[in-house]
Amino acid sequence: MKKSLLSGLVAAAVLGTLALPVAAQNLAIVNGKAVPKERVETLKQQVERSGRPITPEMENQIKEEVIAREIFMQEAQKRGLEASADYKAQMELARQTILIRELFVDFQKNNPVTDAEVQAEYDKFVAANAGKEYKASHILVAKEDEAKAILAALKKGGKFEDIAKKQSKDPGSGARGGDLDWANPSSYVPEFTEALVKLEKGKLTQTPVKSQFGWHIIRLDDVRDAQLPKLDEVKPQISQQLQQQKLVKFQEDLRTKAKVE
Repeated sequence: MKKSLLSGLVAAAVLGTLALPVAAQNLAIVNGKAVPKERVETLKQQVERSGRPITPEMENQIKEEVIAREIFMQEAQKRGLEASADYKAQMELARQTILIRELFVDFQKNNPVTDAEVQAEYDKFVAANAGKEYKASHILVAKEDEAKAILAALKKGGKFEDIAKKQSKDPGSGARGGDLDWANPSSYVPEFTEALVKLEKGKLTQTPVKSQFGWHIIRLDDVRDAQLPKLDEVKPQISQQLQQQKLVKFQEDLRTKAKVE
């Protein structure tokens, strides 16, 4: 009798040990159906991809979400909604979306942006933006006569900043007394740039400058060597930009090669 009882206890202990890993793989049992923990991990990965951190509170919310989804899924299945045409159509679209996303992820994983590519792109940026930066101010008005009248007022001692705040059509710089801050001269429209680079520091254009925006009175406040960011400061942005360019080219190449009838 003792031997039989002992055998039963051992068997129960062994079975219990074997069952533990199975139970550990499940988040919960809903209406008799196991909800695997893998669903939590999948949902966590989606949240992380969106840039949100997984806090303990967030993890609890994800677990509750997984359980709620299982409850709702079971009810939808009970009602036979899986057989509906609308459900099948939406599932096909979802399948396409996920598969295409995996294709792009696979491409980016196998075609990473190299340090040499980032360096080359940075060098192009430096070449295009090197040289001098100009600190300019301007007053923008709609008519030439109005610009000429402002120039006359400035020559009589009118304060540039005060006139800019009152009369400039450029709301951004006008509120700052006409200040356009530091910029590469090539960032302006050609007419503005041509007039600006001819000025001496502290001088005004002697005649109004016409552009697509109206009539400008321009003052050159200062000149300095271009202040460009270091490679390390812009490397993430350059890398992301190049990665996107590669992906776009990959998509375009696939479209070009495809036989569409």
